[in-house]
Amino acid sequence: MNKEIMCETIRKLDPKVRFVGLINDKGHLVAGGMVEGKKTLEDTKKDEMLYLELVLRVKMRQEFDEELGPVRFAMSYRDKVLVMSFPMDREVLLVSAEKELDFFKFPFSVLKIIKEYS
Repeated sequence: MNKEIMCETIRKLDPKVRFVGLINDKGHLVAGGMVEGKKTLEDTKKDEMLYLELVLRVKMRQEFDEELGPVRFAMSYRDKVLVMSFPMDREVLLVSAEKELDFFKFPFSVLKIIKEYS
């Protein structure tokens, strides 16, 4: 799988996308990043905390996979941004976008792209 191309393909789905990145199981960004021309809302040190917290949250959700089925994506609707996470084997795809993004359709488009690159 070419991780950078997958991130770029997802980034191009909608101009409201701000960030697409693949986070490994240690909480490090391994592909993708901020969309060119968009300003990050947090500093770099907080990025690392956000990534690690994301990985831990995904691992905790997996405790319920047997009973409820695996999580395909999770979404947070915040005052300033929409954040989505997509568990992928040992990594997590993180996407942030403007709140006006069509969050009913967009995550399902991302799932199709993930499947193509898996």
